[in-house]
Amino acid sequence: MPARPTRPTKRDAAATKEKILRAGLIEFGTRGFGGARTETIAKRAKCNIRMLYHYFESKEGLYLACLERVYTEIRTSERELDLLDCSPVEGITKLVEFTFDHMLSHQDFVRIVVVENMQRSRFLKKLAPLPSAASDLVATIREILDRGSREGRFRTGIDAVQLYVSILSLSYLHLSNRYTLSFTYETDLAAREWIVQRRVHVTEMVLSYLSV
Repeated sequence: MPARPTRPTKRDAAATKEKILRAGLIEFGTRGFGGARTETIAKRAKCNIRMLYHYFESKEGLYLACLERVYTEIRTSERELDLLDCSPVEGITKLVEFTFDHMLSHQDFVRIVVVENMQRSRFLKKLAPLPSAASDLVATIREILDRGSREGRFRTGIDAVQLYVSILSLSYLHLSNRYTLSFTYETDLAAREWIVQRRVHVTEMVLSYLSV
């Protein structure tokens, strides 16, 4: 008797879904939401386009899943830092170095955030839990700053959101604008030595700003 066709296992389904998601991050990050093509994503993921629609329902559904992935990754990793268990200086140093390293190793985050800004955050607004997760980070930073101020290590009156936006900006501008900056200033901003120096520079800048 001919063998019956086997059904995809849960492991196969998860792997296929992950491949589609990764391919979507590349396509959306490269071409934006409007320019991205589901056919190209399916081809890159080496799967049937029907599977893309089966798992994500639509192009927008996949784009939302990509957004949720990159934001959930960074928020989850930030929580795992256990910043409140550190001294104020150690906590801020740990946050700066983590943010810098995360941007470097997750450049899909940088690219898709640039894309979503071009959309004026219209898709991000559909992901309700994200602002709450960001609020938890701000509350943690605020507590670190308050403790550092009480201990005489940090200046008073530092705004936690302003500080984090500065940390984020210092950690990814050289990535999002790498090509234009490298050409303009005749310096390879992708060179390992430059990146190492940049990491130290950013950390020292933030700590110098906070110091009494």
